[in-house]
Parts: sequence; structure tokens; C-alpha cells
Amino acid sequence: MPPTLASLVHHSALKLTVRAGEDRLDVPVRWAHVSELADPVPYMEGGELLLITALKLDAEDPEVMRRYVKRLAGAGVVGLGFAVGVNYEEIPKALVDAAEEEGLPLLEVPRRTPFLAISKAVSAAIAADQYRAVTAGFAAQRELTKQALTAGPEGLLGALAAQVDGWAALYDASGAVVATAPEWAGRRAARLTAEVERLRERPAPASSVVGGPEYEDRVELHSLGTGRRPRAALAVGTAAALGTAERYAVHSAIALLTLTTERSRSLHAAEQRIGAAVLRMLLAGEPDHARAVAGDLYGGLLDAPFRMVVAEPVAGADPLGALVETVEAAAARSGEAVLAVPEGERLVVLAADGGAAVAACVAHATALETARAVPEQATGEEDELVVGLSAPAGPIAAAAAYKQAEQALSVARRRGRFLVEHEQLAAGSVLPLLADDAVKAFADGLLRALHEHDATGRGDLVASLRAWLSRHGQWDAAAADLGVHRHTLRYRMRRVEEILGRSLDDPDVRMELWLALKATTSE
Repeated sequence: MPPTLASLVHHSALKLTVRAGEDRLDVPVRWAHVSELADPVPYMEGGELLLITALKLDAEDPEVMRRYVKRLAGAGVVGLGFAVGVNYEEIPKALVDAAEEEGLPLLEVPRRTPFLAISKAVSAAIAADQYRAVTAGFAAQRELTKQALTAGPEGLLGALAAQVDGWAALYDASGAVVATAPEWAGRRAARLTAEVERLRERPAPASSVVGGPEYEDRVELHSLGTGRRPRAALAVGTAAALGTAERYAVHSAIALLTLTTERSRSLHAAEQRIGAAVLRMLLAGEPDHARAVAGDLYGGLLDAPFRMVVAEPVAGADPLGALVETVEAAAARSGEAVLAVPEGERLVVLAADGGAAVAACVAHATALETARAVPEQATGEEDELVVGLSAPAGPIAAAAAYKQAEQALSVARRRGRFLVEHEQLAAGSVLPLLADDAVKAFADGLLRALHEHDATGRGDLVASLRAWLSRHGQWDAAAADLGVHRHTLRYRMRRVEEILGRSLDDPDVRMELWLALKATTSE
């Protein structure tokens, strides 16, 4: 709510006293303005609280005051604040009588309250009201987006009707009612068919306001679509004009419904069938045929490096559905093409390298993995999935990219990860592979006797072996790293050979021991 005269009177720091117009204090105040002009009306816009000291006014002349107050009320001034103790010790009776006669609220401002304090109070209240409206608008936008993604147009209309405290209706290209919320609004929505038809004749975007005795509400009509002719229309009915927060909600609904109507369910199914055919041709090594079938729908996707994503559920309801929604929504927002094809229980996605869809896929999997690591953020088994992401590739290498994604998927499954990128496996090191459980079991068995020896406190053979191997068998350098004499290190290496029953002169033995040491420290 914007500030009112009543809220200013109740402001404990201002100490204002009502001297006239007590029954009109609920009027909103648009601004507080100071003017000592005998006629400030030319500079008023309406809705102001005018603050004066009567520096240039004969405030004791009844006729002057009647003309002054009458002009202020006619200009839309909502209140008059009079500072006492400056030019007058109290508000002159002539001004009080004129304000009472005109019904204009008159507030007495004590000398210790500067006009600036009143202006600041009004400004702060207006800013707070605007902030509340904007915050509510963004909250409404989030809720509408959620409903649009999870429940479609019907869910979005229901959320919009709740946000504006009214009703909403969606019309198709012919002007027929497609959906309403709440359900009782169907009768009211049907009355607007002729108005929707007229709106469709105007270039998009177009809007109109419908009202009158024959209508029970104030109704706003908005066209939906990005072409020259609207593909659909939205009606919003309310008892009064929309406020700032409600306006945010309506604009968000228009944007979301435009996206929805531009991509109908039947069109989406047809695109998915084409996408499946394009994918089969790419994997069969027929990029030219794939490009011909893709046409304008997916052709641009094949003209630049792309990533292949293979995902499959681990457990739960439909984690792949959530991934598809995330990827397609990101692609739609950025204007990208994305190919998402179900393949049995798997999902295969082909998306532009470096694009929003790939980033959304990675972010989705990362968020799930983070949530699982933090118990209070866990979302349950319905979100369990594994994702493999290929390196960037082109149409000719599509089959290789698919194989890369499958390999990454397999590694993700073994490691209990949500997502693994193939580039992580091909980064020039075999060390990430040492996290495999079989490798760790081998390493534990190979080094167990050395760990048991060290546990008795009779030496530090594991650390000594690691230092010696890291220095490529250089006794002095390894001994310096350990802070022991080289003869001590030589003795320890002989003990390692005795305990393991292997010779450290054998390069294969040294390699196995080094990998075992790395495997036991890579967890």
C-alpha cells in the first residue's frame, strides 16, 4: 500500500496533528511538496501533500484562504501541512475554516519537525511500497514459470488467477476458449469471443481493455505469439485495475504462454520423431542424409561442434523427464536448437558445444550431486540418474561422440557420480581410473604387509617407499626428503623387498607399487 495521510499522522517521529478533514485521511499520498507561492497550483500534478509556512500568504484573511484552499482541492492536492512556530504560532482560524469547508485535510506540523523529515518519510514509504510490488512481481514470475514447466497452460492460468485475485482464460487462434481458471470463469470467458476476434486482426503484440455494464469485471485482453498474426490470446478479469505486482504477473504469463503456444505438444512430438531419425542417420555414418532430414529444424545444430549426452535413470520415478525439461527450457530461452531423443530407458541429447543446453545439463547433474552430498538438501531417489558427456564433435564423428558419452556414462555409474565428461577421462592421465574398486582392492592387498609392519612402530616403510619411487631410486634425494641418512633408507628398501618377496630392481614391480601407492591416496 502507498503512504496515506493517516500513515503519516501515525508516524511517531513526525508528531503531526489533524486540524481538519479527519474523514479523508485514507487518501494515498503521491509526494510531499514544499511551496510558499501564493498560487502553487500550476506546479501540482495531483496527489501531493503540500507543506507551507504561509510566508507569502495572508493566512488570517478568510476570503484569501477560501480561494487558496479551493484551488488546491481542485488541483488534486490531498492534504495541507502547516508549520507552526515559524510565521504563525498556531494555524490561523481562517485557514482551518476554509479547509473544513472544502473537506481538505489540514495537518499541523510542530516546529521541531522539519519539512525534510516529512518528505523523507513519504519517499521511504513510496520506495518500500514499490519494493514490495517488485518483490511480489518476481515471486509471481517464479511461480508462474514453475507452473508452466510442470503443469502446462492450465497450471499457469491457475497461478495467474490467484496472483491477480481474479480469473484468467486462454483462447486459441480461432478465438475459442481453451482453458480457464477457476473453472467458473468459463461463462465469462465465452462472452469475449467477439473481442478476441477483433484483437486477432491487429498485429502482435496487441492488447485491449474491456469493461461496461454488460461485463461483470474489468477484463484485459492480450495477444500471444511472435508472428504477424497472434496464435492465441489471454484474458485476465479483475474487480479493479491491476497494481504493479499484478502487472508483473500478467506480463510473465504472456511471455510464458507465448512460448507454450509457439511450441505445441503435437509439434513437439513431430520434432522428436524427426530428431530420432536424424540421430539414427548420424550414428550410422550418414551425416549428409541426416543434414537433409534435419532441414531448418536441426540443421543449425549440425553446422557447429556439438556434444552428445547419454543419460539413464538409476532409480525413482522420472528423473530423465526433469532433465529434458531443464535442457529444453534452457535451449528455448537462448534460442538454441536441441535434440532430445528417448532410446529405450536412456535419453540421448545432442546440443551445441558451449551452449545453454549443455550448461543446463551439467548444472542439473551437479545440483543433484551436491544435494545428495548434503543430507538436508537431498531430494530423494526420484532424482537419481547418471549422465555421460562426450567431447565436442561434428556430424562425421557422431558415432565416436556417442561412444565417448557411453564410456563416460559407464565410468559415472562405477564411481557413483551423477555426471562424467569424457574429456576428464582423456586428460592425459590414468590416475582418475585408479578410483576403481578393483584397483583399490589390488593396492590394499599389495601394500597390506607394509602397513602392518609400520603399525608396529618398527619403521616407516610405506613413506620411505613412496619417497624413493618419487625420486626414481635416487638415494640421496629421497633420504633428504625423508630427513634420514641414505644408509637408513637403503636398509628400509631391503626390508620392503624381504616383506613383499619382490625385487625393487624389477621395473614392473616398481610400476605396480607406485600405482598402488597412488590408488590408496586418490580417495
